[in-house]
Amino acid sequence: MLTIGDRSWRFPGGRHGIAGGLGAALALLLILGTAAAQEAAPAVSTVHHADWAVKADIYEVNVRQYSKQGTFAGVDRQLPRLKKMGVDILWLMPINPIGKVNRKGTLGSYYAVADYMAVNPEFGTLDDFKHLVNHAHALGMKVIIDWVANHTAWDNVWVTQHPEWYLKGADGKIEAVHIGSGADAQVWSDVIGLDYSQPALRTAMIDAMTWWVRETGIDGYRCDFATNVPTDFWVAARTALEQIKPVFMLAESDKPELVQQAFDMTYDWDLYHLMVKIAHGQGDARDLAVFFHNPPKVYPKGAYQMVFTSDHDENSWNGSDEELYGKGFKVYAVLAATLPGMPLVYSGQESGLDKRLQFFERDPIDWDHYKLAGFYHRLLSLKHHDPALWNGSDGGDLTILDPDNKEVFAFVRHKGNNTVTVDVNLSGAPQAVKGKGLKTETLAPYAYRITVQ
Repeated sequence: MLTIGDRSWRFPGGRHGIAGGLGAALALLLILGTAAAQEAAPAVSTVHHADWAVKADIYEVNVRQYSKQGTFAGVDRQLPRLKKMGVDILWLMPINPIGKVNRKGTLGSYYAVADYMAVNPEFGTLDDFKHLVNHAHALGMKVIIDWVANHTAWDNVWVTQHPEWYLKGADGKIEAVHIGSGADAQVWSDVIGLDYSQPALRTAMIDAMTWWVRETGIDGYRCDFATNVPTDFWVAARTALEQIKPVFMLAESDKPELVQQAFDMTYDWDLYHLMVKIAHGQGDARDLAVFFHNPPKVYPKGAYQMVFTSDHDENSWNGSDEELYGKGFKVYAVLAATLPGMPLVYSGQESGLDKRLQFFERDPIDWDHYKLAGFYHRLLSLKHHDPALWNGSDGGDLTILDPDNKEVFAFVRHKGNNTVTVDVNLSGAPQAVKGKGLKTETLAPYAYRITVQ
C-alpha cells in the first residue's frame, strides 16, 4: 500500500512503500546532463502549450473497433468510464469518409481520405460527432482528431476539382504514394500524394483544418506522416488554428524541428523500439541508462514527446501487447507513465488487448471487464498529482540510480517538494533492490515499485 496525503493505492504489479532519506544512495546517482550535453544546449521551443496539457495524458480511440456498432455513439457511451480512468486528451483516428477506389480490404484504410469536409457515414453524422465532443468537454476532457495532410484517396473530391494539387510520376500522371528506397521501399497503393508547392492547396488544407475547430469545437490534431509535409506549412496551420482557440498538436514524427514552432509533441519512437528490444532479450536496463544519458535526438527545451507501448500501427502490424512484451508488459507501461513525456494508452489496453486488431475490417475489441482499468487509473493519477511527472519543462529532471544494473532500471524524478522514485525489474527472476532505510529488498520478476515523497 502506498499512501501520500489522503491517497492510498495498492499496486498489484509490485511492492511499494514510502522511501526514507536517499542518503548514501545519492552517491550512486547518475545525473543526466553532462558538460558535453550542456555545450550543445537545444533551442527553446516557441510553442505555447495550453495550460490543460501540462499534466495531461492521451488516449487513442479506434472508432471502428471501439464497439460492436463501430460508431461515434459507441465511443460516446464509454466517455464516463474513460474520465474515471483518468483520460485527459482523446485522440480519435481519422473520422473522414474513406475512398473506394483501390480500397484495401472491405472497409479500407482510415488514412485514405475521400473528403476533408465530411464524416465517415459508417461512424454516424456530423451531429453525432459534435455530441461526442460536447460530452467529452462536459466531462473535462479534450478531443483531437487524426488529420491526413500528406495524401488522399484516389477518389478524393480534390482529384477532379484540383488535379494540379497532386504529385505526378515521370509520365505526368497522378500515381500512388512511394515511400523510402531500396529494401525499405513501399508503395501505398490506396493513396496519392499532395503537392505542397501549390499555394492554393496549402490554403485549402488550412481552411479545412480551421473549419473543424470552429464547427465542432475540437481541441487540435494528431497529424499523420507529419515528417513528409513541409514544416513551414505546419507552422502556418498552427498559427491559423491559434487564432481560434488554444490547440494541442501531435505530430506523427520524431523530427525535432517540428516541435520548434508547430507542434506540442512528437513520437518517442526511439524509446518505444528500445523497450521492445529489451522485452525480447536484445538489451537490458543498462541500455535504458545509456539512452537517457546520451539521447539519440535533441529536442527543443519545453517540447513534449509521446511515450507509448502501443498504438494502432504497432498493434495491427507488429503485435499485441503480449507479443511485444510478454509477461513484462506492466513494467513497460509503468515506464511509459513515469519517464519524461506524455503517456499514451491505446484502445483496449485497459482490458488487456491480446490480439492484433485488423486494420481494414471490422474487428471489435473484447473489453473483458476492463481488467487493467484500475492499473492505468493509478498510473494516470500519478501523472495528475505529482509535479515531478508533469510534461516538458513543467516536470522533473531524470536521475538514474545504479546505471550498471542490467536487470533493474531505477530512477528518480524531482520537482519542488515532490519526488517520485521508480524501480522496475525487467527480468524474469527476483532482483535485490534498495528499500526503505536503504535496506535490501526483493523485487519479484517483472515487478515494479513506485515511491512518492
